[in-house]
Amino acid sequence: MLDVQHWLVTLPPVAVYLMVAGVIGVESMGVPLPGEITLVSAALLAAAGAVQPEWVAAAAALGAIVGDSLGYTIGRRGGRPLLARLGRRFPRHLGPDQLARAELTFARHGVWAVFFGRFVALLRVLAGPLAGALHVPYRRFLIANAAGGLVWAFATTYLLFHLGRVAEHWLKDFSWVGLAVAVLAGLGSTWWLRRRARRAHPVPEPEGAAPAGSR
Repeated sequence: MLDVQHWLVTLPPVAVYLMVAGVIGVESMGVPLPGEITLVSAALLAAAGAVQPEWVAAAAALGAIVGDSLGYTIGRRGGRPLLARLGRRFPRHLGPDQLARAELTFARHGVWAVFFGRFVALLRVLAGPLAGALHVPYRRFLIANAAGGLVWAFATTYLLFHLGRVAEHWLKDFSWVGLAVAVLAGLGSTWWLRRRARRAHPVPEPEGAAPAGSR
């Protein structure tokens, strides 16, 4: 996290905006990259005055919407074999268990999974390709995708921007405390959402599987 922020601060503002859009866009296409960390780092840079928060949020939203749409197209053309290949390449992030949970979420919630998936690490990566592979109507997908991308990008950016400004104002000599609080809050919320998602949408047992302990 700190390494990403220290690296971004060496770039001119336009390069930061392009980096935010690019990383989030590629992540949204189905490649597990640190999109959320990049956005958090850029938002904290905005709080320090290095970049403008509105451009950070706009870049993040653009990357999310375009990346998800490209992921949708790739998933629609590649189908489940593509998802299986991604799972073999990134087993830790896109393995069979993760894919099963994401599919179950889509089956239960439809395009709402695209909207709320923007706030959950697993679905943020899989939403576009999975929606395409499941042949979700593109118009409905685009509406949910755009709404989720805009809300996620602007809410995350401005929340961290204001937290950073408050921390800088009250803790000028201990600005690292504000950064640590923001990072812990982000990690804690991600963990909580992921735990809720797993509890609400457990991975179904394959039919005919023997119960644990019966062998």
